[in-house]
Amino acid sequence: MSNWKALLKADPTDWLLEEDNPSVRYFTLRDILDRPQDDTGVQTARREIMHTGMVPDILSRQREPAYLQAFPRFYTNKYEGIVWSLIVLAEFGADVNPQIKEQCEYVLTNSQETLNGGFSMHTAQKTGGGRTTEVIPCLTGNMVWSLIRFGYLDDPRLQKGIDWITRYMRFNDGVENTPQVPPYDRLEMCWGKHVCHMGVVKALKALSAIPQERRTTGEIGDTIQKATEFLLIHHIYKRSHDLSRISKPGWLKFSFPLMYQTDALEILDILTGLGVEDSRMDEAMDIVLAKQDTMGRWKTESNYGGDRLLIPMGQKDEHSKWITLRAMRVLKRHACRQG
Repeated sequence: MSNWKALLKADPTDWLLEEDNPSVRYFTLRDILDRPQDDTGVQTARREIMHTGMVPDILSRQREPAYLQAFPRFYTNKYEGIVWSLIVLAEFGADVNPQIKEQCEYVLTNSQETLNGGFSMHTAQKTGGGRTTEVIPCLTGNMVWSLIRFGYLDDPRLQKGIDWITRYMRFNDGVENTPQVPPYDRLEMCWGKHVCHMGVVKALKALSAIPQERRTTGEIGDTIQKATEFLLIHHIYKRSHDLSRISKPGWLKFSFPLMYQTDALEILDILTGLGVEDSRMDEAMDIVLAKQDTMGRWKTESNYGGDRLLIPMGQKDEHSKWITLRAMRVLKRHACRQG
């Protein structure tokens, strides 16, 4: 469908292009209007991300002494710690500067487990690096995705993180896999009989950030296929063994940013970004369409800690430029692939 905007009740593009949010403006120019990266307007919006709005506000708050002292609570300081702030900065399209580089290096040094490359909730005090027993899939996926966004794709440490995902990520759907050896012999909430849905989503999000020519074959391509099928057998938001039931009602309440949580819109954004087109996505697509209002805008329906960020955002029941942008991107890809 070339005229995919016919799906909208109204066109919110001009609203998304307002200069008060240069990040949304940048991604709208790029993903909705298909402006090339070297377009003057795209370049201007990209530069403004570091000078206007939430990105400079976050960076300013991070320079305060109290924040610097809280570095060791990079994960447990929800949602102000370094890992959470890096996710938000990456979502906003921030460029790497010395401050962000320092934080990336801190996470790689203190959160990444040195042997296999996963990312952990705490630092191992005796050996350094992440604590082996506290490596979790959602954190690993989020950090791999963020670090790719910040230019670390070819760093051997980041490659080790990708290897952790392709080596250890499981997609068991109600059956306990064996053998129960590390890392599967701990953290039942991550690995149990039904692997954590959020862990799968964040792992797939991470691998989707790898350039297409480097992700289509081998272990990365195989893991992408397995993760994709796992999400599709759930029809995005349902219980795979009883499709009349919703997995978690919260996944149908859209939010941004999502941190370790997920929702149906984020999953559709990842899948359509990978070029996936499958009838098992249709009901979730219908839900996205139904949530727009008469202005062609989408609202924040839930707040997964957005009020606890360094710079709070995403008030419930308010129009959200981020959710509207994501919904338009998903609908555009889906409609265009359908012809």
